[in-house]
Amino acid sequence: MPHRPILRLLIVLVAGIFAVSTASILIRYARQAGVPALVVAAYRLGFATLILSPIVLRRYRGDLRNLTRRDGLAAIASGAFLAAHFATWISSLDYTTVTSSVVLVTTGPIWLALASWLILRERLTRPLAVGLIVTVLGGLIVGLSDSTNFGLSGLQLWGDCLALAGAWAVAGYLLIGRSLRDRMSLIAYIFIVYGTAAVMLIGLALLSGASFFVDETGAPYAPVAFLWLILLAALPQLLGHSSYNYALRFLPATYVGVVSLAEPIGTSILAFLLLREAPPPLTMLGAAIILIGIAIASRPDRAR
Repeated sequence: MPHRPILRLLIVLVAGIFAVSTASILIRYARQAGVPALVVAAYRLGFATLILSPIVLRRYRGDLRNLTRRDGLAAIASGAFLAAHFATWISSLDYTTVTSSVVLVTTGPIWLALASWLILRERLTRPLAVGLIVTVLGGLIVGLSDSTNFGLSGLQLWGDCLALAGAWAVAGYLLIGRSLRDRMSLIAYIFIVYGTAAVMLIGLALLSGASFFVDETGAPYAPVAFLWLILLAALPQLLGHSSYNYALRFLPATYVGVVSLAEPIGTSILAFLLLREAPPPLTMLGAAIILIGIAIASRPDRAR
């Protein structure tokens, strides 16, 4: 594994955590500006792809030309999973609290490990098995809390299900990406994945009848809506996700996974400060149990 000064890597991770923590807030702002959920997702990936395009065309055209058919199709499949992830998770924010949504979607690595055991026949370690049970327990508590709390709407449990579906989709995205990253550069990989997801989300948005320029009343989107969408592509998508992928080259995946647990905490703090959204105590209890479960699952197995 290559080496980098630990201080530099920690700075990269802290910047990534802060950037990713802004995602739910920026999505909520864009939705309040009248932009439909699928359009928000399409703009997020579309803008990210456009920002990457000049870099890829200047420095990574050779990587794309040398890509095998198998790896190209796998990258496209990874993009399809990413599109499903954003379509379901961003939609979940219309129905449930920011805290519930982000904590549930953060369980993606747990489902990735479970899929690796079922599909790739990788060993299911004791910490992973215990962490999975604890995480599911926390998810049930969050679901129970939201099913009895009608502060936002009567469909908070549906929002929780959408967030969980987003976690399952991101597990598929990571499962494919884990093998491809050994053979593809980071920029070339995310360019194909983001581009594929953007095209699919644009198609889904058009099929749903949503507009990319006017709201449901026919009024053009306010300029501030496009500001939120551009920030969504630049901060959580490019800076946040790329920081995690960069750190994975130099640090163990378990370490990066544990550090990323700060994301729901940062998001909840921002939601309270900026949206005045305070989740009920039972939701906070479930969220804490989920985070504990993920932390347990991220620990190395010391059994012999």
